[in-house]
Amino acid sequence: MRLLNRLAVSLVLPLASCAIGPSSSSDAGFGASPAMPAPESSLVPMVNIAPVQARPDGFMPTAPAGFLVTEFAGGLMHPRWLYTLPNGDVLVAESDAPKEHDEGSGLFGWVRKQVMKRAGAGVPSPDRIVLLRDVDGSGVARTQTVFLRGLHSPFGMALIGNQLYVADTDALLRFDYVTGTTQLTSPGVKVADLPAGPITHHWTKNILVDRSGKHLYITVGSNSNAGENGIDAEEDRARILVFDIDTGHVRPYATGLRNANGLAWQPDSGALWAAVNERDDLGNNLVPDYMTAVKDGAFYGFPYSYYGQHVDARVKPQRPDMVAKAIAPDYALGNHTASLGLVFYDRSLFPPHYRGGAFVGQHGSWNRKPRTGYKVVFVPFVDGKPAGVPEDFLSGFLTADGYAVGRPVGVALDAHGALLVADDVGNAVWRVAPRNNERSADIAPAAK
Repeated sequence: MRLLNRLAVSLVLPLASCAIGPSSSSDAGFGASPAMPAPESSLVPMVNIAPVQARPDGFMPTAPAGFLVTEFAGGLMHPRWLYTLPNGDVLVAESDAPKEHDEGSGLFGWVRKQVMKRAGAGVPSPDRIVLLRDVDGSGVARTQTVFLRGLHSPFGMALIGNQLYVADTDALLRFDYVTGTTQLTSPGVKVADLPAGPITHHWTKNILVDRSGKHLYITVGSNSNAGENGIDAEEDRARILVFDIDTGHVRPYATGLRNANGLAWQPDSGALWAAVNERDDLGNNLVPDYMTAVKDGAFYGFPYSYYGQHVDARVKPQRPDMVAKAIAPDYALGNHTASLGLVFYDRSLFPPHYRGGAFVGQHGSWNRKPRTGYKVVFVPFVDGKPAGVPEDFLSGFLTADGYAVGRPVGVALDAHGALLVADDVGNAVWRVAPRNNERSADIAPAAK
């Protein structure tokens, strides 16, 4: 045990000096045909987190020329996910892993837990949703109200008529909602259990309503990195579910998706797309995270294979029959970028270049050298399909000496068509809009 403890400490101590600069653009794991080198193995996992550092006074992320970045809201508590209500109010899920999260189990799990703490994660979950309101159209939320409290690691939110649905880590809840209210006082109703339990490796549950308003799509992450907790632990995991509002029936929609987070409807094709985190510990350049159009009944490989039919030899037992069914995703988003947020641009505020394209919030790598992610990228779409390389859209969250002053997570569009970005390290929501569409180039910062 002492030897294991010394090994664990030896892995964690170098983190204080692991700052090596901004993320790399040399990652070839992007696009419709990403590079797929041979897998690598190591007894010691790669650890190269960007330690968290308080952002300096006056800090603003960097957007493309012609865009203005403002702090829509600050002083939040680990904001992870965003949802814009029809009246323009913005809901923010302040959340982190539940106490029963298994990230600290085992030697490598303990190491990862220490790493995540240095990365600004691993904090007690605030377990609440905050309502942000721009009362004067200034592009700044002048008021912040605790909208819902006492939740259990909340994440996804969706309004259907006068019913607000919230996905806790272990349940789908429904609340009565009245337009304009700043706090919900009526008790919620649990309408479905969601997979959780003593092992809950990927705890986030996102939801998205379809255009008919009759179904909710629900993301459920895997219970492991690559099946190391046993295949039985993956029952009902690594998938997207579909929930029938009228009957309460739940069925698998697509499976083999290791950890889907972002869900969005592509405006031209009408297809359901998801942003998915792939597995670790196969080397610096495996496996690319991705986004893909999700097909009903499709299997995407987890845990037996990655990026289509690339076999993961670590998984026992092997299942060549399942590998043969696995389909490849549509578009790679870089190795270990932790691509989480996803929203398609279907408004008119931004220039035509952005219409129909996807904004992706990349939380950033913890196990790649050089680092990747820590930004929001934009992927152009033509005729409902990706068309081009990812473009940096909101960056600057890594300092020159390799510290993180922010980590993007959820992305959403506000009522005016501006992009909102949840930053769970900067404890802020950033707003990006074309500079010539703002009332003033000098919008006052949000109240702390």
